[in-house]
Amino acid sequence: MELSVVMPCLNEAETVEICVRKTIAFFDEHGIDGEVVIADNGSTDGSQQLARDAGARVVPVSEKGYGNALMGGIRAARGRYVAMGDADDSYDFATLMPFVEELRDGADLVMGNRFKGGIAPGAMPALHRYLGNPVLSFVGRLFFRSKIGDFHCGLRAFRKESIIRLGLQTGGMEFASEMVVKATLAKYDIREQPTTLSPDGRTRAPHLSTWRDGWRHLRFLMLYSPRWLFLIPGLLLMTLGLVAGVALSAGPVRVGDIAFDVDTLVGASAMLVIGFQAVIFALLTKVYAMEEGFLPHDKRVQKIIDWWSLERGLVIGGLLAVAGVVGLVASLLHWKVNNFGELDPRHSIRLVVPSATGLIMSFQVVFASLFISILGIRRRSHPPLTDPAEEAADLVDAAAHKVATEQVDEPAS
Repeated sequence: MELSVVMPCLNEAETVEICVRKTIAFFDEHGIDGEVVIADNGSTDGSQQLARDAGARVVPVSEKGYGNALMGGIRAARGRYVAMGDADDSYDFATLMPFVEELRDGADLVMGNRFKGGIAPGAMPALHRYLGNPVLSFVGRLFFRSKIGDFHCGLRAFRKESIIRLGLQTGGMEFASEMVVKATLAKYDIREQPTTLSPDGRTRAPHLSTWRDGWRHLRFLMLYSPRWLFLIPGLLLMTLGLVAGVALSAGPVRVGDIAFDVDTLVGASAMLVIGFQAVIFALLTKVYAMEEGFLPHDKRVQKIIDWWSLERGLVIGGLLAVAGVVGLVASLLHWKVNNFGELDPRHSIRLVVPSATGLIMSFQVVFASLFISILGIRRRSHPPLTDPAEEAADLVDAAAHKVATEQVDEPAS
């Protein structure tokens, strides 16, 4: 079978029948060997029977959620290619031929683009059309260097084996983003086709929740991009903290009528420590995601890990600790010179704060080195104690001996 069209369904009695009939008519018109799979997520309005009567195959999916329903339908699909779309009659399944042609031409994933194809009046809320979808799609393109203009278009087609290989895991609306992100990271051949969006044919409210589902999409995009979640903010904070800290350690800094002194130095120290922690988190997150298969292997990160051994981490952490201790000793000597009396904070803090910062960062380096070493431990199965070939030979010899013994013991006739 060439094509399976999968539609998630939860109480779509008003529209599921017409969606199925339109799709079957598309199969007949273009001579496509196809099927319609309704991934039912627990409908209670008779949607299942209406879909069967229209010619669809209904697959019950017990786990609730848009992503769970779709993955249940995709796994059950019999076609080499799978197209997916909502069962609310907002997408025109009769226009799937360009998607199929792209798949025949070698594409792994073909995305619809509603902004290029046309959005009918009333088909998409203004908040989604002018803010939600454009912003989230921009974030997706920025974070993952994707060229897709409409991350959340519900009409898309793909090679079944390619999508199964991605190991998609999200169960909610963010499934739409996960598919594009993982396909992009896997360097799949992803293409776009203009598609239209019409007002859906339901009288009830849609299942989509604007703020909840929008946040879930954004959260997913951030969690799958340690670079933008941790690394870039961390490097920015580290740079600002380091530059300000070095400048203020020598004395007050005036910019016009504004004077920056030890109070700002404490803030610069905090920025440096927080930024450094964020950079370490970026590295740890990337290593963990690579080891568990959430993100593809990154050669640049691997080079860092290969260089950053536990021993090097301990040495670097030790040097930072020594620098911190030396600074603290210098501050104690400064206090002794003043007969352990009251000190001018503007002078003493310039010694204590950098020293304390060095000590904090030394422990961060040591702990991160230990944790990276733990993440690098591979699970390995021990080799068998016996050679399988020898074990098989022993079984054959034992069977032959048993047969020979039975023949000797058998009385002559």
